[in-house]
Amino acid sequence: MGDLEIRPATTDDVPVIVAMLADDPLGTQRESPDDLAPYLTAMERLRADPNQHLVVAVRGERVVGTLQLTIIPGLSRRGATRSVVEGVRIHADERGSGLGSLMMEWAIDTSRREGCHLVQLTSDSTRTDAHRFYERLGFTASHVGFKLTL
Repeated sequence: MGDLEIRPATTDDVPVIVAMLADDPLGTQRESPDDLAPYLTAMERLRADPNQHLVVAVRGERVVGTLQLTIIPGLSRRGATRSVVEGVRIHADERGSGLGSLMMEWAIDTSRREGCHLVQLTSDSTRTDAHRFYERLGFTASHVGFKLTL
């Protein structure tokens, strides 16, 4: 994987990121690759926030993966800073190649450098393959998550 680069996402990367977000049964229901306006607005908000790290994995000239890492200072756990990993996606023809593990290693290493004491993530209850993947990386399914759509 020597030809792989993980770098901050740019506005030019938004179409391919959205396409990867939409490329699964859940994503097809929630994403709209034909209307990039809300994604571009979100990208500007992400770029303005130093606690947000939206990155892409690039092989050659091609974006093949993405994730968002958010750094959250807090009071709980003796004032611990934590990170949250969101929107992990690997291009369909790269799945199973080890790319997801490399991207998660990047997220964990970056979290350490940012002084985080904990890395957390949520995964939809239907994504059983993803659950096995995260458990192989050492994550524990320790909590029940709740969401309220607004």
